[in-house]
Amino acid sequence: MRKRTEISAVTYSIILAIAGIEHGTGEILQGNISPPSMMFQSWPDSDLYEIVRGEPAMTLIPNLFITGIMAIVISCLLIIWAVKFIHTDHGGTGILLLSFLMLFFGGGVAGPFLIGITISLASTRINSEFTWWKNHISLDGRNRFSHWWKYIYTCSVVFWFSLWPGLIIVGLFIKLQDPLIVIILSLFSFITMILSIFAAFAADSLLNESKST
Repeated sequence: MRKRTEISAVTYSIILAIAGIEHGTGEILQGNISPPSMMFQSWPDSDLYEIVRGEPAMTLIPNLFITGIMAIVISCLLIIWAVKFIHTDHGGTGILLLSFLMLFFGGGVAGPFLIGITISLASTRINSEFTWWKNHISLDGRNRFSHWWKYIYTCSVVFWFSLWPGLIIVGLFIKLQDPLIVIILSLFSFITMILSIFAAFAADSLLNESKST
């Protein structure tokens, strides 16, 4: 049975990878052209993506078609690494490397940086004994936090998918113009992700104790 820390890290890695594939698709559809600059929009001509500023990205390759292919390939590798190797000694390093490759090859900007670093740090704790949690958080406190993991985790996943494809689907029926919607959803997505990881730490610290008794 996978630890909750591992479940959380794998889930957020897949969410990040899906975002990278979505960016890459927009870049491929723009064709065999050069980006206007190192920073560009993955979906510049789509009204549906106007609410998210055309999905900003960056690339070191002066060709959007190739950039899009790279973004999708790296994103697929991220999924494979997360599912198969995130629990290994170099799991976090692999996540960090692939996240930065996504950052510099069309996979998005905020996602690979913020989510990638968070996942990388979280994955280093998968095989931890969670000594700090045992020494500083009471058993009752960890029990309560552990109980809330599934709810916080579920809310976080819902918030992330509300950003994409949620906003795009809603945009098919309602014209969304206020960027505050994106800011609020992004904030809640990131906060609940952090909380779910901490709750997973609490749960896994209890699991380690139960195994040692």
